[in-house]
Amino acid sequence: MYAEERQKAILERARRDGRVDVTGLAAEFDVTYETIRRDLTALERHGVLRRVHGGAIPVERLGFEPTLNVRDSVMTQEKERIAKAALSELPDEGAILLDAGSTTGRLAEQLPTDRELTVVTNSLSIALTLTPRTNINLMLLGGRLRTRTQATVDAWALRSLAESYVDVAFMATNGISADRGLTTPDPAEAEVKRTMIASARRAVLLADHTKVGNDHFARFASVEDLDLVITDQGLAGGLADELEAAGPEVRVV
Repeated sequence: MYAEERQKAILERARRDGRVDVTGLAAEFDVTYETIRRDLTALERHGVLRRVHGGAIPVERLGFEPTLNVRDSVMTQEKERIAKAALSELPDEGAILLDAGSTTGRLAEQLPTDRELTVVTNSLSIALTLTPRTNINLMLLGGRLRTRTQATVDAWALRSLAESYVDVAFMATNGISADRGLTTPDPAEAEVKRTMIASARRAVLLADHTKVGNDHFARFASVEDLDLVITDQGLAGGLADELEAAGPEVRVV
């Protein structure tokens, strides 16, 4: 087995079990402890695992919030497919909202050039992506900028959202589960996300499978508040049915 194949299997095991240990992995793959330690170090450098004593934990299970750059380097192919699938949810004309996030950022990159759209966003990085686009009427929400996520939050952003109404809100989340709903580590971002959903005719969540089943500190919506969830084929069996039972359509791409 090549190192890349072994590291992919290690990451899948960590996400499934919540943790991996060096001893167990060395025995499973019939390699030395040092080989496994090198694998874990490589995965940590990619931002998908965090080394702990004797093993590693997937970043989705940790209490800290990864930066946008770290999140944008993870699950890249899956996020591209999700963003491409979301294009079918765009209106022919009108207004959409793009929440701050790595997958919504990829949707911004793929927005069509053959129609006029008003795009409302609280993401500095998305705004910079769309600035050169002459067919986009760009509305950047003001407020305090969280450098970790490049998202604007607090009263200025909330005030603008309260006075807006869009056709579709394309949302991001750190975690989603049928029981807990949609969650994120920061309460200020949670409040903005909650107001975004309220300001939209339809709410579409773009979330790769690592977000499903994870919970974070601040809850901003119920699953039933969504109209559609677009995720990838890595979603564990049964989880799509659990989410659909709560209300939204789930599209696996």
